[in-house]
Amino acid sequence: MSSDRTDLSKAVSHALRHEPWLYELELDQEGWTQVGALTEALSQDPRWRDLTCAQIEDMVEHAPKQRHEIDGDRIRALYGHSVPGRIVKSPGTPPAVLFHGTATASLPVIMADGLRPMRRQYVHLSADRDTALPVGRRKSADVTILAVSAAKAHASGVTFWQGNEMVWLTDHVPPAFIR
Repeated sequence: MSSDRTDLSKAVSHALRHEPWLYELELDQEGWTQVGALTEALSQDPRWRDLTCAQIEDMVEHAPKQRHEIDGDRIRALYGHSVPGRIVKSPGTPPAVLFHGTATASLPVIMADGLRPMRRQYVHLSADRDTALPVGRRKSADVTILAVSAAKAHASGVTFWQGNEMVWLTDHVPPAFIR
């Protein structure tokens, strides 16, 4: 993704995931807002003064990681929300195993309490180890990749939601399903 697309993706993520009120955006219960409203809000920043809806659509379409979704004239972040309230998701059936990259120093707490969302609305799990590794590196250079027995957790009543093709979400993973 080009530098401009990357910067735009970060700006859109901030607006849709973390502080929509700073942009005077209203998100519905599923996190949707109007693409036009987002474009107008971001264009108040001199960097994005000439921003168009087409540029936002282009960024979403060409992003290597699908973090946003457009449906008609609406846009939303697929995962990563820290906004107050809860973004409603539809439950899904996860693959047998999912992965979570974390700082090795966090292992004692995780193995005692399980995985918790911390400052996000959901625990984020990756579909493969290669995706989990850079996620863990955001927290520490000393990373451990945890395997989560997602199918067994799901069968025991843990609810999962699909964020995109590589990211799954849940409220909590009990330690019994982590290795």
